[in-house]
Amino acid sequence: MRSQRTILGFSLLLFAAAVAQAQTSRAASAASYLERGASWMKKGEIDRAIADYDLAIAFDSQSSVARYNRGVARQSKGDLRGALEDFNEAIKLNPRYLDAYINRGKIHSDLGASDAAVKDFNQAIAINPGDSRAFNNRAAARQRAGDLGAALADVNEAIRLDRRNAEAWGNRCGLRYRRGEYMEAVADCDLALKLDARNAYAWNNRGLARQETGDLNGALADFDRAIAIAPRLADYYSNRGRAHLAQGAVDRALGDLNHAPTLDTKLAEAWSNRGVVWFAKGDLRRAIEDYDQA
Repeated sequence: MRSQRTILGFSLLLFAAAVAQAQTSRAASAASYLERGASWMKKGEIDRAIADYDLAIAFDSQSSVARYNRGVARQSKGDLRGALEDFNEAIKLNPRYLDAYINRGKIHSDLGASDAAVKDFNQAIAINPGDSRAFNNRAAARQRAGDLGAALADVNEAIRLDRRNAEAWGNRCGLRYRRGEYMEAVADCDLALKLDARNAYAWNNRGLARQETGDLNGALADFDRAIAIAPRLADYYSNRGRAHLAQGAVDRALGDLNHAPTLDTKLAEAWSNRGVVWFAKGDLRRAIEDYDQA
């Protein structure tokens, strides 16, 4: 009897060791795929990165990092719904995952869910009150919701926490433009662009502010830079078209304003701006059609 118990105990130890070894092996495999996925992301090979993150999740379904990384990859491809699912799961696995809250908040903001976005950024700030990104992104969400005063307070705090946060300077530039503070907006965008010359949003915002100060050549140069960096954003073509129109370059304006709706058919400003161009060219029928579309 004692011999049978000894054999059973030894067998259980062997089984436990085998299970532990298998778990260790799966965790190592997941880590390996995570590392390779990150390498693919750095090279811009997003589909390959997602494939590796899929494998990492298959080997370790409890990895919040794998879910988060796949969410970032999906977000960069424009798959916002897929990214949202991954960030939801990452937060479920790790309720204090700061970056997951920030990225999920960005998606909510992009989808027009401002309240959900602000809630995520509130949670990120609760986790780390010193994170400049969280305040800056909450400012962007509040700006989209039309709460400019609260947005300005948030972006000021973001800059206080990190004066090298180029996005925050660019966002404050946009806020000041909307508040009619055009010279202050230009100054903020100048700082944003010194920190990050690839910040298309700052080039666009500075262009808008310069146009309001009467600097049309400067505005057009800024819109050119914004479009060179982000050629798929309809707003930038619409803004440049409006600047061309202000200079009297009607055909150039029409070229930009014809292109903008091909990128975003719901951009009312592009339709209304093109309506102005058709009116300037004496084509009232097309002008009315575009105004109706807007």
